[in-house]
Amino acid sequence: MSDASYLDSARNAALAFGDSLLGLARPRLRIGVTGLSRSGKTVFTTALIQNLVEGAKLPVLKASAEGRIARVRLVPQPDPEIPRFPYEAHRAALSGPDRRWPESTRRISELRIEIDYERAEGWFKGPATLTLDIVDYPGEWLLDLALIGQDYASWSAQAVADARKAHRLAIAAPWLDDLKQRDPAGPADELVAEAASDVFKAYLAALRADPEAVAVTPPGRFLMPGDLEGSPALTFAPLDLPPGVQPQAGTLAGLMAERFEAYKRVVVGPFFREHFARLDRQIVLVDALAALDAGPAALADLETALGQALSAFAVGRNSLLSSLFAPRIEKVLFAATKADHLHHTSHDRLAGVMSHLVARAAAQAQGAGAKVEAMAFAAIRATREVRIREGREELPAIAGVPEAGEVVDGEVFDGQTEAAIFPGDLPERPEAIFDPDAPRWHVRAPRFRPPLVKPDAGGRLVPPPQIRLDRALEFLIGDRLA
Repeated sequence: MSDASYLDSARNAALAFGDSLLGLARPRLRIGVTGLSRSGKTVFTTALIQNLVEGAKLPVLKASAEGRIARVRLVPQPDPEIPRFPYEAHRAALSGPDRRWPESTRRISELRIEIDYERAEGWFKGPATLTLDIVDYPGEWLLDLALIGQDYASWSAQAVADARKAHRLAIAAPWLDDLKQRDPAGPADELVAEAASDVFKAYLAALRADPEAVAVTPPGRFLMPGDLEGSPALTFAPLDLPPGVQPQAGTLAGLMAERFEAYKRVVVGPFFREHFARLDRQIVLVDALAALDAGPAALADLETALGQALSAFAVGRNSLLSSLFAPRIEKVLFAATKADHLHHTSHDRLAGVMSHLVARAAAQAQGAGAKVEAMAFAAIRATREVRIREGREELPAIAGVPEAGEVVDGEVFDGQTEAAIFPGDLPERPEAIFDPDAPRWHVRAPRFRPPLVKPDAGGRLVPPPQIRLDRALEFLIGDRLA
């Protein structure tokens, strides 16, 4: 182990020890919230906070159903160096006169709430307070953690191989054409490195913009550089290296390899050390419906991305000593979002698809003592269920207000008119989604506006309706409220 590795380990242990001492004085839980592209991460975080703070009915969250939660309140931001999650602004966007989905956050943020509750079990029955820190961060940063175990040559080979897959060829063509012009054994030239990096970043941006792209390709910070924009740590790209050949000093490949290691040191390492390593539990949100709609190749990409995400966790149960010196994430929840785009008869099938996608990776985590679960939910329900007639048959359908510009069966919507839609069925057997002989599973659902929520009898706005959000909360925090 290098001196730097020893220093990192010591630093992680010190942070963990400090967190644990605070937890002994007052129980505390740090929950990481992240999501792959277009999964509704910001909406989920906002809805989670709103439902707790505003005392929504959460029947599956036992502490709520049993009436043991006395009060939930926002408290001042705990970490001065981390931006506060803009809960109030997001809540206003959802409930304001325009009813719009909040802007996605492109940086890490945090919010602390305190839950006063009554203990129902154990030696110390009676009033208690749980401090809940919610850490919201981009999914690209999570997948970046897989780079820690890679060198430049293996990362390059993987990136080039992914770009040459049939379903990516059209988007990747400009970068692959540029790649042919780059000689890995050529001289280390700064301008050449910048040009190659720019074309690669354009490819990553195009992947992210593709509505059928469901996985991300690291480095994630290339698309959200912040104050590192233009720095050498963000100025590199994969090269088409001959198999078994390692980059040599003084060559273009050698320069790229140096920049790759700098990225891990300057970007990935600090995120892991200062934020990720301090999490107790984690939820990863996934737009599985988009992958289903895109077909088997996109589903395979998604399965790979989820496997990479799970491998990034140092998962396992916390003993007293491990929680003090080397904490591990003990619960990971993979959640398929947008369950409101389906009739309730398909919700369990969507959860089954999610379980199937993470099955292999979850088995490894559970062997290490972690609890991994998959489910389907909608943090905010934007639709209601109806029945529509097709010929002599009545079909279970959903109804909601599509956003302005959305097209359904050739009709362009104005953002005010409700539409009833038959979204389609999901397969009874989740493994059928990878069957090349099976029909494509299309989900015919446009992007809906947030629901119109009317005030209650006292004139107060209540949280929007949800689907199985309380199940997610019971998994993530229920045991700490027992």
